[in-house]
Amino acid sequence: MINILKTQIYLYSMCNLRIKFKEKHMINPAIFRAYDIRGNSNNYLSPEIAYKIGFCFARIILSSQKEAGSNFICVGRDGRLSSEELCNALLQGIRATGANVKYIGLVATPTLYFADKNFSAPGSIMVTGSHNPKEDNGFKMVKSNAPFFGLMIQGLRKQIEEFNWPVLEIKDNYVQDCIDLKEQYIDRILLNRKISKNLKIAFDPANGAAGELVSILCRKLPCQTFIINEKIDGNFPAHDPDPTIPRNLDQLKNYVLENNCDVGIGFDGDADRIGIITKKGIFVPGDQLLCLYAKDVISKSPGAKIIADIKASGVLFDYVKEIGGVPIMWKTGHSFIKAKIKESGAKLAGEMSGHIFFADEYYGYDDGLYAAARLIDIMSNSSESIDDTIEKLPKVYNTAEIKLDVNDEIKFKIIDNTKELLKNQNIDFVDIDGLRVTTKHGWWLLRASNTGPAIIARCESSSEEGLEIIKNELKGILSKYNINLEI
Repeated sequence: MINILKTQIYLYSMCNLRIKFKEKHMINPAIFRAYDIRGNSNNYLSPEIAYKIGFCFARIILSSQKEAGSNFICVGRDGRLSSEELCNALLQGIRATGANVKYIGLVATPTLYFADKNFSAPGSIMVTGSHNPKEDNGFKMVKSNAPFFGLMIQGLRKQIEEFNWPVLEIKDNYVQDCIDLKEQYIDRILLNRKISKNLKIAFDPANGAAGELVSILCRKLPCQTFIINEKIDGNFPAHDPDPTIPRNLDQLKNYVLENNCDVGIGFDGDADRIGIITKKGIFVPGDQLLCLYAKDVISKSPGAKIIADIKASGVLFDYVKEIGGVPIMWKTGHSFIKAKIKESGAKLAGEMSGHIFFADEYYGYDDGLYAAARLIDIMSNSSESIDDTIEKLPKVYNTAEIKLDVNDEIKFKIIDNTKELLKNQNIDFVDIDGLRVTTKHGWWLLRASNTGPAIIARCESSSEEGLEIIKNELKGILSKYNINLEI
């Protein structure tokens, strides 16, 4: 365990601090979310906060290490406008504890996960706002090759709040040697992949952190490739970096259709999520995409467990059973899913949000670039197109994810109150993450978002009439909280 007094002395010597203490520092607790730290970089995430996150996270990592030489943390950042400044402060906070850093530079989040595995790192941090708007940023963390989330994040917050911080003087010109893992990472993605030369693939990194990595990937693929929005630009000039919203893939869709591509593959801002446009220009929702991957995984591993988040269509769970797999419904969130993979031994997992996790031939973390390589492999070795596979799935009627703006302070109370209402009416529900209610007409879902001030809703039925009934049921419940469900 690190001695706090020694840590403070090192803090002063490393960063030339004035030994003068502030009053107890107050931070916005809402940025410490269920599976990462995330907030507006103009209001809630300053270099000072980044420094303190790095410092306290490093203390946690160092206190758990017993072997000599295990005092390092891997760090990467995305291409957002605030990421370089925040990363600069984060690095100084880590180094102030005496910990070393393996800095891998501007990369995608899964590249940081790859570094974590490659170096068997005691801890790792990625500075990224993921798919959020350009003003947002955040931190995704790993400890002992496993997600750092939930109560661990709240413990980190408590340390930051209770530490006697001096007035910090963070250096603007801090320099940290950079380790370039990009080529090695792409080589690992393509390991054992069999790619046809006849395919035409279009990529859209959305001006996000994957730009250079996609360029390297295309150089190594034997098929014909195209890239749009390759330049990394934190302003995201082409569109928002969220490939789960169909309009953000309109440019990619047009490119696929105009150039007769076999598929279009989009990524979010840090490339841990994937979005797909088929040859016919059809957007593929995350649960349907998981059906494609499940078919491939189960063909190689009969009886494989497949995890999907609670927002996924009932079609997915039925399909996995039908083709010989074992479906598992679980909480939304990359950290929750990764923990469940480890606990259950599942070979594959996925979310509606486009996070795909392969644990059969890969490491079990969400990697949009690896998911892209696996999809291209499947296409190369199948006589059936993506469009053909999707069209064979049972027809259902459902809504997209509906995001309802609700303050962080009350969103969980609404879910809790609704739960009590359902209990009083003797209505069955699944409450592993929010509430999923199944009736004879279909199902509806309400859950509090873990990444923003919102409640997420979704409805599904086997008929158009049933969907209207389900929607009206949900509208009635939300009206009790003066929330208007507009679909």
